[in-house]
Amino acid sequence: MGRFSGVNFTVGKSGQTFHKERSPDGTWKHDRGRTFKQESFRGFPAAILRIARPLLVVSILHRYIFGSVASTCLGAIGVLVFILVLGNAVRDMFQLFAQGQISLATSGEMLLLLIPFVLSYALPLGILTGVLLTLGRLSSDHEIIATRSAGIGLIRLSAPIVFLAVLGVAASLAMNFHFAPNAKTRYKEILRDAVKTNPLSFIVERTFIREFPGYVIYVGAKVSDQLGDFWIWELDKQNRVVKFIRAQSGQFEYDEEDNYLILILNRGQSEFRSTDNPEDFSEMPPALAFDRASIQLPLEQIFGGTQERKRAVFMNLRELLAEFRRFDDPAEDMSDEERFEGKMEIRIVIHQNFALAYSVFSLALIGIPLGIRVSRKETSANLGLALVLAMAFYFMMNMVSLLDKFPHLHPDLMLWIPNILFQAIGLTLCYRFGR
Repeated sequence: MGRFSGVNFTVGKSGQTFHKERSPDGTWKHDRGRTFKQESFRGFPAAILRIARPLLVVSILHRYIFGSVASTCLGAIGVLVFILVLGNAVRDMFQLFAQGQISLATSGEMLLLLIPFVLSYALPLGILTGVLLTLGRLSSDHEIIATRSAGIGLIRLSAPIVFLAVLGVAASLAMNFHFAPNAKTRYKEILRDAVKTNPLSFIVERTFIREFPGYVIYVGAKVSDQLGDFWIWELDKQNRVVKFIRAQSGQFEYDEEDNYLILILNRGQSEFRSTDNPEDFSEMPPALAFDRASIQLPLEQIFGGTQERKRAVFMNLRELLAEFRRFDDPAEDMSDEERFEGKMEIRIVIHQNFALAYSVFSLALIGIPLGIRVSRKETSANLGLALVLAMAFYFMMNMVSLLDKFPHLHPDLMLWIPNILFQAIGLTLCYRFGR
């Protein structure tokens, strides 16, 4: 339990003590050994001193909570960054490094380039984990009860956490709008150069390859540079199959002039479906057999485009605003529908980056009352709760992002629904706890 009398304040069974007393030599001391000279209080009325001394106690409490939450958050963010970077490295880099397509120095550069990208997702989850772990421990040690007995309410108790969340939002904005897009562009450039060197490094047998927009490719067999049993589905804008190709064998070639991968197929058959209603199976679709055919797969659609035209997700804030103004330029030859869809794509990326950065604050806000109510010291329990909350948040974000095919529903504004929902729940729980 806690004791608050005058300027003496002892908190919890953990032994954390905030103690103010006046020593015989006329100085004010607290438990960490620092002193406040008597001269700094001369001339102040006793009423002002009675108000100022509790504020000094709260200041020490704020520093203690801020330091505990910040250190725990940094540890959690470090672990998450390591896991996410390792996962991306296994997927993209290790095979290229083993085949000698990238050097050790290039591998190290690619690892560093992954950090800003994964930080966009690690920051919200890391701060939520830090809040739950710290407040759960304080609550289980009855230190929250002690502070409330001392007259320190939830709002003042949460001030250092809110301040830390605001710092997290600022850092996340810098990552989402500057460092992550630039790092992602450089990362894809390295991968593109590796694919140019050996196009077959992109192919994994018995795996559906979806990196080429408008196509799904499946290779049943891969022996050295020989590929066999090709299955290819060509998709329309609604991701409906309009053409199906199956071939016995094939090979890839690189067209450096046009930046294309050329897939050459041998001895196969093509099946065509109606472009108006490709899901109508009432009639037998026409088919065509061939001895040799080729498909051009533009690399810029995979790696973000050339310098003339980037995909929106690879643009920093300055480039996004310039692209948005380009769609408003009447000199550009495009229809009204193309302008609307182009501007909506830019809006979605901008709102998504803002919403993802603001999620740091939303998750911290809901973590404050939950960490106090759960009152668990165990790391596993609080970490599990953090994962459930973060997964629920990201699931809602991903579900809303699927509406980008329906721009008239304004998916850019709907991206804020998870933040609004989590903040409403957090404020409601804080209000109930305050009562």
